[in-house]
Amino acid sequence: MVQLLDAGGTRHADGTFSPYIDALDAETLRGFYADMATVRRFDAEATALQRQGELALWVPVVGQEAAQIGSGRAMRPADYAFPTYREHGVALTRGLDLADLLALFRGVSNGGWDPREKNFHLYTLVLAAQTLHAVGYAMGIQRDLVADPATEPAAVVAYFGDGASSEGDVHESMVFAASYNAPVVFFCQNNNWAISVPFEVQSKIPLVNRAGGYGFPGIRVDGNDVLAVYAVTQWALEHARDGRGPVLIEASTYRVGAHTTADDPTKYRLNAEEESWKAKDPLARLETYLRAADLADDAFFDQVKNDDDELAAHVRQATLALGGADIRQKFATVYAEAHPLVAEELAWFENYEASFADADTQASTTQGGAA
Repeated sequence: MVQLLDAGGTRHADGTFSPYIDALDAETLRGFYADMATVRRFDAEATALQRQGELALWVPVVGQEAAQIGSGRAMRPADYAFPTYREHGVALTRGLDLADLLALFRGVSNGGWDPREKNFHLYTLVLAAQTLHAVGYAMGIQRDLVADPATEPAAVVAYFGDGASSEGDVHESMVFAASYNAPVVFFCQNNNWAISVPFEVQSKIPLVNRAGGYGFPGIRVDGNDVLAVYAVTQWALEHARDGRGPVLIEASTYRVGAHTTADDPTKYRLNAEEESWKAKDPLARLETYLRAADLADDAFFDQVKNDDDELAAHVRQATLALGGADIRQKFATVYAEAHPLVAEELAWFENYEASFADADTQASTTQGGAA
């Protein structure tokens, strides 16, 4: 497993991947920390909004910040990312306003942003479907280069989790990517849990070993080490852009919190396991390194906190300004034309909703009579 920065914040050398980090200046390294801290603060604010009834659901990302910031910052503007529903950190690196992510979880939008503006696709709630879309897009990039060799070389990053790796879509995607030598990097965030199913139930071997069966390289990286993730993803993207085909990256990380805000991880895993992974926190190890190398001081970390609090206030204000979801509009856009079954379901919903108004009226009348 590739690791350049251990859990204690000590930097290690690697002949293949260290040069990618050696070329970075102090500002970039501080930027890695600032991005990870921003995502964690955003995640906390979104979780609070859900608990207060402002979001229908939220998908936390605590613990996986390094895997997302490291890989996202490795991409060029022309590269294209296909996320799952948890890539909030990647969204930040692609330049999205994080508040836009919450329209989907508030139920007021099926997306929230134009994927063509930042080359960041809409969140995919159907498990593993984005891997097929990613390979198709990568094959399109190939054909654009054939049609016009002057086109800027680009690659695609397909994000998925260890749970999605058990889906047939991932297998089919890798078969097509290998067969057509598509410029795609499969980036698996192995956070050890597919909701309540531990990784050892899904696979008896490291996921990275699967790459050999498809005939392309696989790399396992410490997913809590933002430096190693950045370097490995840089290498993989260069490999793909140069026409050498796909790469599988398995980033070993951990979902510290719940799968979603509808989940209770205390029902299926031990607190000791969570605590052991908190000791490998990606933000803490980078902070230790930056301080030890005199690359950041208290003023920097204070400024990051202040900036993140301002972002949280912006996110809250923007979310509340979205208003409520129009459920009838959702029924109207299931099909392009009217459908009798949808009309029947809408009628049921309207009667159900009206029943609450009738109950309130009856309660008011009863209370008035009693008075």
